[in-house]
Amino acid sequence: MSTRRATLMALGLAAFAFTTAALADAVADVEAATTRWIDAFNRKSTADIVKLYAPDAVFLGTSSPVIRDTPMLVEEYFKSLATLGEATNAVGEHRVQIFGDIAINSGYYTLTRVVDGRTTQSPARFSFVYQKRGGQWLIVSHHSSAMPAPARP
Repeated sequence: MSTRRATLMALGLAAFAFTTAALADAVADVEAATTRWIDAFNRKSTADIVKLYAPDAVFLGTSSPVIRDTPMLVEEYFKSLATLGEATNAVGEHRVQIFGDIAINSGYYTLTRVVDGRTTQSPARFSFVYQKRGGQWLIVSHHSSAMPAPARP
């Protein structure tokens, strides 16, 4: 093998390793951004949740027919968090996809709460679309919907 060919092959492998590492880092960063959202929800911190959204984000919540496309409307949606008591949200199976400075995290989360002394779970589907702005992954689009009932045979 020629020196030139070996050098090109080594450069190609190095570029692949760098790209793979960068992708893994981006996935980890998006996972961390989603964890921050869950943590803020579970602490019932409306202010901390709103900070995770870009100013021009669009949010379609599970329990509202309103398209929320301003920080004020996102805040309005989450203002009742404090009334949820000990309710918690947990992420289940999900997938992260990276497209340069855009990332999508889609999957399931489950709201667990106690109603009239009985524990209830409300499973839902979510899609967070993130854009890396100023070095941080911000939510630019969020869609959440209740999990449909299983199909009957």
